[in-house]
Amino acid sequence: MRVQLPDGSPLELPEGASGLDAARAIGPRLAEQAVGVRVGGELRDLRLPLADGQQIEILTTKSGDDPGALTVLRHSAAHLLAEAVRRLYPGVKVAIGPAIENGFYYDFDFPQPIAEDDLARIEQEIGREISEGRQWRREELGREQARERFLAEGEPYKVELVDDAEGTISLYTQGDFTDLCRGPHLIDSKPIKAIKLTGLAGAYWRGDSANKQLTRIYGTAFFSKKDLDTHLERLEEAKRRDHRRLGTQLDLFHFDEHSPGSPFWHPKGMTIFNQLEALRLRENARRGYSEVKTPLIYDKALWVTSGHWEKFRENMFLIPVGEDHVYGIKPMNCPGHMLLFGSKLRSYRDLPLRYAEGAPLHRNELAGALHGLTRVRYVTQDDAHIFCSKEQIAAELDGCFAYLRYVYGLFGIEPRAELSTRPENKLGSDEEWDFTESELSSALDRHAIPYALGAGEGSFYGPKIDLHITDALGRSWQMGTIQLDAQMPARFDLTYVGPDNREHPVYVIHRALLGSFERFIGILLEHTGGDLPLWLAPVQVRVLPVGEGHAEASRLIVEGLRGAGFRVELDDRNESVGKRIRDAELEKIPRLIVYGDKESADDLAVRERGGAQSHKSLKDLVIELTLLTAMPGA
Repeated sequence: MRVQLPDGSPLELPEGASGLDAARAIGPRLAEQAVGVRVGGELRDLRLPLADGQQIEILTTKSGDDPGALTVLRHSAAHLLAEAVRRLYPGVKVAIGPAIENGFYYDFDFPQPIAEDDLARIEQEIGREISEGRQWRREELGREQARERFLAEGEPYKVELVDDAEGTISLYTQGDFTDLCRGPHLIDSKPIKAIKLTGLAGAYWRGDSANKQLTRIYGTAFFSKKDLDTHLERLEEAKRRDHRRLGTQLDLFHFDEHSPGSPFWHPKGMTIFNQLEALRLRENARRGYSEVKTPLIYDKALWVTSGHWEKFRENMFLIPVGEDHVYGIKPMNCPGHMLLFGSKLRSYRDLPLRYAEGAPLHRNELAGALHGLTRVRYVTQDDAHIFCSKEQIAAELDGCFAYLRYVYGLFGIEPRAELSTRPENKLGSDEEWDFTESELSSALDRHAIPYALGAGEGSFYGPKIDLHITDALGRSWQMGTIQLDAQMPARFDLTYVGPDNREHPVYVIHRALLGSFERFIGILLEHTGGDLPLWLAPVQVRVLPVGEGHAEASRLIVEGLRGAGFRVELDDRNESVGKRIRDAELEKIPRLIVYGDKESADDLAVRERGGAQSHKSLKDLVIELTLLTAMPGA
């Protein structure tokens, strides 16, 4: 058989050859370094057979920045963790242990609780395993045989996973530990040069709070000690930038157990929120969107029509009314916007019709999944739905991408994308999905936005483009989304009357660029370390009178700046000037004016965030701040 290498050249192999065989055929050095193989874009185990005509890429220990190579490494490290825990803690039950972004975890049911101090002991045992050397052996069993095996080992979580599995079960064994696993895994443990256990957490079995809470051990692994050291430095920096810590430090928001996953916005945090809302309203108006407002609660019948009752009910908050009636709090705006469009007969002259709404949404996220502002139950999206004809789709998508470039450009971030295609539970025909997927991929190509393919990850009603950014620490975040939908408008019987006086199907583009204000603010705080751009900063200028005799003149400076439209505070506390300056630095205030005997409205001592100092008049400061706070295109 013949496979194709990344450079397009063919490679002849015997029938049934594996990825490892392909690496050996290319060269012994490559075979020694091989950790996995990418087949047609899919990450595969080196042990699995290849097929004629497949495109392959061998991943090696030199592919240190390749997410696929690191996934194989870390997945194998997770199994070493499980083996170590089994040896050290007799009676422990093993759950699941996948590779995740930046590391891996494994969930355990310990007979007795463990603490952070125990991680060093476990890490030492993993080191012993690596020094002894481990090889992974793959085997396949029938479901009943696999079930009997894990029953005999007293592993109830593995038995449950086997019961839910379909077809042949694959197992991987290293040392004296065998795990239910699809792989892929390393051939042996030699490539694991650096491993670190990073923390403990509680995690409900299968993410359901009705199930038992397990102990989750987090860790990470790299192909070199240098890469691990760099990663650990980033983790320390990430702790300093954690938006939950900054939320307290900057007095922006807090959370309360009386409403889990729902932020309480303080006045300064609300300033940031309102500035983003002002941006949303201004740009929507410029781009032909109509602001609307729809109810928060709808009866079950609406959710049945939209498809959410069948596909999304478990993520909704439901309200029983009487004996046989149920209402749902909306998790998204689209069904309400369908009702708006369908409230009267629409002509082709009405299209495109662009509805926008910044309404609060509620999603019943699992308690264990909640994480500050980045995973909440109360969501405020910069949401919009564009109703258009088939012929208008391309132009409307172009408008969405132009809007996207502008908004992300304000924050100096470059978007990437993932095109998610039809899922198994899709609504509609393959022909309809062929068309909508093609429209989205063509738009990405026109606007030269790099994208990955998320096969089967689309919404049940249509394909979607998920927008991603990379922050200052090199972490990837999912932000907004652009979706093309032919199914939901059809379910609501939405049409428009064309120039031929006949009814035609309408298409809907679902569009949220920032994604949600909550998540975006959390990500922005971590990206900037709290040093928000001047136009977003809750307090733009703080004035510090040196002594009581300077208080009145300082108040006049504050009034002058407020009158010019800036957010200004007077800090006349009975504290030393040095302490008040340090407090302003901790609160990330962009401009600080220290007013003493030598200062006047014509000569102000201005200190910029970061320490740079200058002298300028109040008039010149107003001009400077006006230029710096003006958003491009305003």
